[in-house]
Amino acid sequence: METNYLQQYYNQYEEEGRLLYRHGQVEYITTMKYIHDLVGDADKERYRILEVGAGTGRYSVALSHEGYQVDAVELIEHNLVILRSKILETDRIETRQGNALDLSYYADETFDMTLVLGPMYHLIEERDKKQALWEAVRVTKKGGYILTAYCMNEASMIQYCFAQNNIMEYMAKNKISQDFHCISEPRDLFSMVRTEEIRKLTEDLGTERICLVAADGATQYMRAVIDGMSDEVFHVWMQYHLSICERADLIGATNHSLDILRKE
Repeated sequence: METNYLQQYYNQYEEEGRLLYRHGQVEYITTMKYIHDLVGDADKERYRILEVGAGTGRYSVALSHEGYQVDAVELIEHNLVILRSKILETDRIETRQGNALDLSYYADETFDMTLVLGPMYHLIEERDKKQALWEAVRVTKKGGYILTAYCMNEASMIQYCFAQNNIMEYMAKNKISQDFHCISEPRDLFSMVRTEEIRKLTEDLGTERICLVAADGATQYMRAVIDGMSDEVFHVWMQYHLSICERADLIGATNHSLDILRKE
């Protein structure tokens, strides 16, 4: 993982800002719904959640505010400072600067749920993605859940390469494969995947897949429409989105996917 590129990016990028718009809330609302569904009526006092790559704490802090015991690991110091500024005295949350590839400070089978909602966006090499998954599974209890988020290839091809007219430039730079897969280097920051790659990455982990979810579905394709919706219409949009987000014929085209595994 090329930390310098990420530090430069997040030192300038307002991570919180995108969540102020409706289109930025869909992924969050969807992910939190699945988290709550999986936790069910478990005892919050005993249920332990780890977030690896916690960013500025959108999920970790919200879950700690709800009463869960949370550990938040974040690589970038800038993000960690913002995360820590949100913590209340009543929160049961531990934070540390760390890398998704090495969670050795946690013992095996420590957590009931492990969230990996940022690292896969930035890990370029397959071996690093596998290592991050192995570590997440290792620290999760048997029967516990691992939730991993990915950036999807086709959304980038359609929205950035074609809609923004970057396709010819990227092809000239050999950044697009013959089968139209985005080719990323560390300086590109983001790694794009397809559903078949997610399935390959999760082979032999000792887990079973609960579901693969289109976390924001068609939302990013119609940002202006989503942002202009009334509260009432947005509520109906969320009902619609949540009713179709597990459809296999839609997941490949979403911007962000959420893979939910259970440790066997």
